[in-house]
Amino acid sequence: MQSEHWEVPKLIWQHPDPALTRIEVLRHFINHKHGFKFKNYYELYEYSVSDWTFWKDLWEFLGIISSVPPTQVIIEAPLVDSPRWFPNARLNYAENILFRNDDAIACTVARETGFLRHYSSRELREMVRVMRNAMRANGLKAGDRVAAIVTNSIDPIVIAMAASSIGAIYSSTAPDMGVSGILDRYRQIRPKFVFSETEVLYAGKQISIIPKIVQVANDLAHHGLERVIVFPSSVTGKDVNPRGIKNCSILSAFLSEGRDEPLAFEQLPFDHPLYILYSSGTTGPPKCIVHTAGGVLLQNKKAAATEWDIRFDDTHFQYTTCAWMMWNAMLGALAVGARLILYDGSPFHPSVRSFLKFINDQRVTHIGTSPRFLSEIQGQGIRPLDLAPFETLRCVYVTGAVLTPPLYEWAITAFPKRAHVNAGSGGTDICAGFIGACTPLPGYSGEMQVKSIGMKVEIFDPEGNNIEDTGFPGELVCTRAHPSIPLGFWGDEGRKKFFNAYFAKYPGVWTQGDFIVKNPKTQGLIILGRSDGVLNPSGVRFGSGEIYTVMDQFSHVVDDSLCIGQRRPQDKDERVLLFLKMRPGITCTEDLKVKIRGAIKTALSARHVPAYIFEVAEIPYTVNNKKIEIAVKQIVSGSTLKPSGTVANPDSLKLYYKYVDLEALVGQPMAKL
Repeated sequence: MQSEHWEVPKLIWQHPDPALTRIEVLRHFINHKHGFKFKNYYELYEYSVSDWTFWKDLWEFLGIISSVPPTQVIIEAPLVDSPRWFPNARLNYAENILFRNDDAIACTVARETGFLRHYSSRELREMVRVMRNAMRANGLKAGDRVAAIVTNSIDPIVIAMAASSIGAIYSSTAPDMGVSGILDRYRQIRPKFVFSETEVLYAGKQISIIPKIVQVANDLAHHGLERVIVFPSSVTGKDVNPRGIKNCSILSAFLSEGRDEPLAFEQLPFDHPLYILYSSGTTGPPKCIVHTAGGVLLQNKKAAATEWDIRFDDTHFQYTTCAWMMWNAMLGALAVGARLILYDGSPFHPSVRSFLKFINDQRVTHIGTSPRFLSEIQGQGIRPLDLAPFETLRCVYVTGAVLTPPLYEWAITAFPKRAHVNAGSGGTDICAGFIGACTPLPGYSGEMQVKSIGMKVEIFDPEGNNIEDTGFPGELVCTRAHPSIPLGFWGDEGRKKFFNAYFAKYPGVWTQGDFIVKNPKTQGLIILGRSDGVLNPSGVRFGSGEIYTVMDQFSHVVDDSLCIGQRRPQDKDERVLLFLKMRPGITCTEDLKVKIRGAIKTALSARHVPAYIFEVAEIPYTVNNKKIEIAVKQIVSGSTLKPSGTVANPDSLKLYYKYVDLEALVGQPMAKL
């Protein structure tokens, strides 16, 4: 689409008093400090991606706690070599997260059963102190790995903060991940300790984790594991001590082993490793991404304060598991003095209405959610404002997938007008955002507002030319260093995997793997899908997100959809396949397919219309609730790949192998193929 063909979408957001936003306060802070006259966000952004001094300004503005303040910002190096930031500074991540030491509530733990427990900042610090001392008594030191198989509760925060106070590296997965998925991760990083749940509750079902932890622990005993610590049942609260695991302790016994010493924070370099997160690994072993303490702290606190506009004593509720990077990112809200809601369980049990009322009753100011959740409550005919007033709500932040214009426009009517509904895009790769919100600027339907401050994002064509002002889509790339470029992949000698993952396509430039376009009229950005899943029938390149936008018109009958390309060895060209999961009691009829094809043709073009539309029983998702497009594309194109343990519903992939033999299928009656 050329620049002149773009239109200005529906205006959906305008702040009533932009001067009160934190990003505007930052602009004035930098103007005053340096004598600049930046008039708006865009001028501030240009400074942030052209002068390294911006990051020192941000350090001061955010009040980063350090024993040795920075004097040098960066030791410049190629991006692939992970440039060193603030090389002389010394700080501790946990000290910055736990800076409050008062009786204000820091975390509220809630479960689908109705269980509710508040923890003050003082209580949280005390729990971290006790955990830290137990870890030290058992020989944990800087650089050791601590792993966890945990629900979203107070425990993973305590473990992560205690580990980082020492300088150990924390990594976590969710209890619903399969044994192979856990081992694919933890065999690589060789944790010294593993903390685990024993029993969990989800959607009203009590699930024992003991058989899983026995298998995991006994395997990891051959990969450096020294100690297993198990939590009481989150269902009954009683201790459960699994048999058959060497060096296994219940939590209370482990904690009793520590000395009565005050809480202390090791002062470490800015680029000391903090977290190991993982690539999706849907078609092979996941890559172990090593993130730095300073990079995660600076980026996540920046996002909380300047992008989401979270203030001291606000309440932030990110619905997430401990396997998704949004769990790590949400801790930035603690670093600005906000309260966290930690929810364990299904948002649909006992009902989504009770879940939404819970959000209202807790006086949440900021919600982090996914398009999938919004689509589901829309499909059920539920409008949150009909259930509760949400008087304190100021932000609904949506990430994890494409937020389509129809869903955007529904969301702004479903929540209070004062709430800034916005979307962003980043990645586990950087544990931060590339594109996101800017509260004082107008927001338009279906568009992410801005490139995140400090992140030099560009849009490249296949030859490496910047095409962002043309209105044509291309690759999302980052052409300048930022503090959360990871140290690399754990165990990646020679950094070959790291290079191939991010730098092979455009030398010296970080390629994120997203297909993106900018609206030249509004400067808004739209993610069209993963670039390795770009659809390319007859040379027309487009993203699956464009199809999903049209499919929102059919959400009353279609529960979910998956759009992928198919190109088998015998095919001269790629064809587009659209798979539909229907709502209960509804069948995909030929009449519906005609309507869907017509809607796609009208909204996009005849060349966007899928060659075939099939009904399937299930759409595959990762454990982080992201659609699995690439693996399905490979399967229907003839690959015999084995799904990794990161697929939340691995049996669903089996449904797609038959579509390799498309000729045999289309000869059958078009009922439920």
